[in-house]
Amino acid sequence: MTTAPRPYRGVFPVAPTIFHEDGTLDLDGQRRAIDFMIEAGSHGLCILANFSEQFVLTDAEREEVMTAVLEHVAGRVPVIVTTTHFATHICAERSRRAQDLGAAMVMIMPPYHGATIRVTEAGIERFFRTVSDAISIPIMIQDAPVSGTTLSAAFLARLAREVGQVSYFKIETAQAAAKLRTLLELGGDAIEGPWDGEEAITLLADLDAGATGAMTGGGYPDGIRQIIDPYLAGRRDEAVRAYARWLPLINYENRQTGLAAAKILMKEGGIIRSDAVRAPLELPHPATRAGLIEIARSLDAAVLRWGR
Repeated sequence: MTTAPRPYRGVFPVAPTIFHEDGTLDLDGQRRAIDFMIEAGSHGLCILANFSEQFVLTDAEREEVMTAVLEHVAGRVPVIVTTTHFATHICAERSRRAQDLGAAMVMIMPPYHGATIRVTEAGIERFFRTVSDAISIPIMIQDAPVSGTTLSAAFLARLAREVGQVSYFKIETAQAAAKLRTLLELGGDAIEGPWDGEEAITLLADLDAGATGAMTGGGYPDGIRQIIDPYLAGRRDEAVRAYARWLPLINYENRQTGLAAAKILMKEGGIIRSDAVRAPLELPHPATRAGLIEIARSLDAAVLRWGR
């Protein structure tokens, strides 16, 4: 278990899941990706998230990745494990298992399935109470459009006040900054971690709203550190300049390459052998890939030289 102090703050990027060209897990590549992300400045990591392609992994593969990463990190930084599942008992079991293996926190989306199957607000509250009762580490609620579930700031604040382990919130919805402000106003000290997400596309506005953490893609934690470090140290002007420098790459990842960005950059930098994503996902067009690398190179991103 990590000894990093709480509250957890700073840059906690999502680690991609690394595959061989044939689609099988590449655990050696996974470990190299993790080492890069730590040495590039990540304060912590998140694994098995949507940007990790968690939805294309079997349960056995989830266990393999989680075990390999937590053993390899060995407490160097806190690791957040995504344990989202529609079934309450399965989410609770996944969360207990992550805690037992050394996870510092679990990240969970509200239960949803497909485009139309949703759970009532009362059901969502029972869901998180059950998971909270099963563990003793913090829960981060991931509030993201992909779930199609509306989670009001008032409801999230109530969960923070009334459900034991619910204390961190990754806000990825439209007008995230406004939601973070309201969440902090209503939740007060129960909100241990108001965090930015969605590849840092709204990072500066979210920091202005009170965010203390950022969960971004895993390709350039060194760049995100250049923004968040000065901001949290009270040097906003410096953070604004850094945000302006890195925003073209942030935007390119967010709007052009998505979850493939980190693996594309890691392969180009010699960290991993393959940037394969699992079918039916597809890699971006070669011209799009080249555009991502061009911007990263102009910024001297560590990912392009760490493995060389």
